[in-house]
Amino acid sequence: MSMNDPIADMLTRIRNALSAGHDRVDIPASRIKEDLCRVLTEEGYLEGYELVETGVGSGTLRVKPRYASDGKPVIQSIQRVSKPSLRVYYRAQDIPPVRSGLGVTVMSTSRGVMTGKQAQRAGIGGEPLCNIW
Repeated sequence: MSMNDPIADMLTRIRNALSAGHDRVDIPASRIKEDLCRVLTEEGYLEGYELVETGVGSGTLRVKPRYASDGKPVIQSIQRVSKPSLRVYYRAQDIPPVRSGLGVTVMSTSRGVMTGKQAQRAGIGGEPLCNIW
């Protein structure tokens, strides 16, 4: 079975793990997914991640979601923005705030994967991968 949108698959796996209360989720690894996990960890939405070599293919990302002290997930919602069927691109000055600045847009730019605020400060636009809050 071929997968048309591996990033949407990753976001769905994280969303499902949060709703089930799991302490980790395994995702097939790729460079873009690893960069996405790095940004989400830097922003405090994930505890962390590690690349587990499986010997076949590119390995597996073991992602640890973050939960608040009361057991509720830190991630309230995670949504895919640009997808293979409908690509979206923003110029630096056109990157919209997520939930009035309470959320984060994760973008793929010419300088790598970064948040929308980092892209605005650098003056570069790109493709928004997901919105998270």
